[in-house]
Amino acid sequence: MISKATKMEERIPVAAVVGPTASGKSWLAVELALRYDGEVVSADSMQIYTGMTIGTAKPTVDEMRGVPHHLIDFVDPHTPFSVADYVKLAAQCVADVHARGRLPILAGGTGLYVRSFLQNLQFTKEDRDDALRAALKKRAEEEGVQVLMDELRCIDPESAARLHPNNLGRVIRAIEIYRTTGQTMTQQIAHSRREPSPYNACVIGLDFLDRDKLYARINRRVDEMLDAGLEEEARQSLAQSASTARQAIGYKEWIPYFQGACTRDEVAENIKRETRRYAKRQLTWFRRDEGVHWLHVDDYPDGAALVSAAQVILDEWRDNG
Repeated sequence: MISKATKMEERIPVAAVVGPTASGKSWLAVELALRYDGEVVSADSMQIYTGMTIGTAKPTVDEMRGVPHHLIDFVDPHTPFSVADYVKLAAQCVADVHARGRLPILAGGTGLYVRSFLQNLQFTKEDRDDALRAALKKRAEEEGVQVLMDELRCIDPESAARLHPNNLGRVIRAIEIYRTTGQTMTQQIAHSRREPSPYNACVIGLDFLDRDKLYARINRRVDEMLDAGLEEEARQSLAQSASTARQAIGYKEWIPYFQGACTRDEVAENIKRETRRYAKRQLTWFRRDEGVHWLHVDDYPDGAALVSAAQVILDEWRDNG
């Protein structure tokens, strides 16, 4: 039974702009915020960290165009930060924006953040086991990630099928949950969905009919990051020994370069390749959600036409309550 607080007319309206990296999410979110008196709440798992600005494509002050942005650049890379932390902080931000009579606009490509927040997933309070995490990470380094994937497949086949081997942190987390609680991550996710969502969401997804156009944008963005000083930013971030930087695209690719094992051009190509692969994974994630209203960026002659198409979707959503 849905409580009074979660009846449709009392649910908080939240717009969201999702999609792959370099598709124009941040830009469109700002354009919509300017038209609907909104504020942007970031849903990017890397833009939360301080000191990692260029490589995570944080919007500049000029790009924000006076629109307030939240949950960007506020966590030290050495500080653990979970999905549960994000959901809690995003809920506070959205409630505050709504209380001021403005429209919260979620913007970002971290699908787990977006889904967990909009679906109001409830997370348990179990303690972390840092020693176990360290042991599992060391095992992955010595024996390979596949060893952990095989273990996870035995205890939680659903999570093993859902998680990508490259996402070592989530694989370790899934094993940690089982060993510390006796429940699988899949069971916890099912349990977390028992509370109805207090949000009335409209999700707009950006994609491209011609995938090569998206890849060209990714390549161009990486070149712009290099020109803006990504090499020095990566050097400083990696020098701090932050595990976050050592796992992040745009940073970890510099490690062999700083060790003299590859050229700068090879670093650039590796970043572009890894970013393209990440974009494919993002699209796979968001396409699982049948509620996304997809717009193909290359289907419109210019940005103004794209914004108009997004406005049609938002206007219909607002009219329908």
